[in-house]
Amino acid sequence: MSETPSPMRRTATFLTAMAALAFVLAPMMAEARPGGGRSSGSRGSQTYSAPPSTTTAPGGGTRFDRTNTPQPGSNVARPGTAAPGAAPQRGFFGSFGGALLAGGLIGGLLGFGLFGGGAGFGAILGMILQIALIGLLVMFVVRFIRSRRAAPAGGPAAAPYAFQAQPEPKQFGGAMGGAQAAPARAGGPLEVGPDDFQAFEQTLKDVNAAWSRRDLSALRAVATPEMVGYFSQDLRDLEARNWRNETRDVRLEQGDLAESWNEDGEDYATVAMRFSMLDATFDNATNKVVEGSTTQRAEATELWTFTRKGPGGRWMLSAIQQSQPA
Repeated sequence: MSETPSPMRRTATFLTAMAALAFVLAPMMAEARPGGGRSSGSRGSQTYSAPPSTTTAPGGGTRFDRTNTPQPGSNVARPGTAAPGAAPQRGFFGSFGGALLAGGLIGGLLGFGLFGGGAGFGAILGMILQIALIGLLVMFVVRFIRSRRAAPAGGPAAAPYAFQAQPEPKQFGGAMGGAQAAPARAGGPLEVGPDDFQAFEQTLKDVNAAWSRRDLSALRAVATPEMVGYFSQDLRDLEARNWRNETRDVRLEQGDLAESWNEDGEDYATVAMRFSMLDATFDNATNKVVEGSTTQRAEATELWTFTRKGPGGRWMLSAIQQSQPA
């Protein structure tokens, strides 16, 4: 006859599974602000070229984790990215379902395997050791997946970014000077002036406000369909965990123009922005903060790319890239 698990053993198994789930979810809780702390979107013909370094982001930007732009010489999107107009796809560990399955399977397999049969102090010690082992295993898996995501894809796009020397960039976010044409690598030079910088700063605030309200209509008014698709997916991922993220009192601390250009009748401008905010993720059921703070300001440095349909058009957010260490 099979042995009936004791209450202590069942409790240990349950706690082990929950601990595994918590370890898997923990890395996903951070960077829940718009863009999710990832590099997403498109920069036209410059998508696979690094933005020049600037005073605000001296290390430049990271490669795109998510983009609809095909690799040079290819008619298909990068592996793991969404087709144009489609909702972006997530990997196994990129969704709540994957985390739940991983946590449940690991907890279920190990809950009866390492220290079975005991009770009292021995069972409690076994439970603690199981949680520690599972935590190490999950951390290893998450780091491995992150390293794979960060590795450059094969083919023509795998060549390192070629950073070029650039003149002193235009600073904005405080007192703004006259117009400036940044070095352009596609099409002719594009002059970017004070009104444009004000539009970039306002879009930074508008995106965060719409994100905090989970207002896709408002996001469509300030971002390209591709970026709205990524925002929508990220909001659904938060909602699947019954969480919401809010960024309040966004302040642009420093910014400068990396490059601007025109191609195929569209203007593009990539700007580095260092901004601060109150960034907090809440549990919808309890309304308690599970990540971040409502009183302590957080700071981020990102490169945002904007596009418009020629002079006089409205600048729309087309990409967010994370800055690299200098």
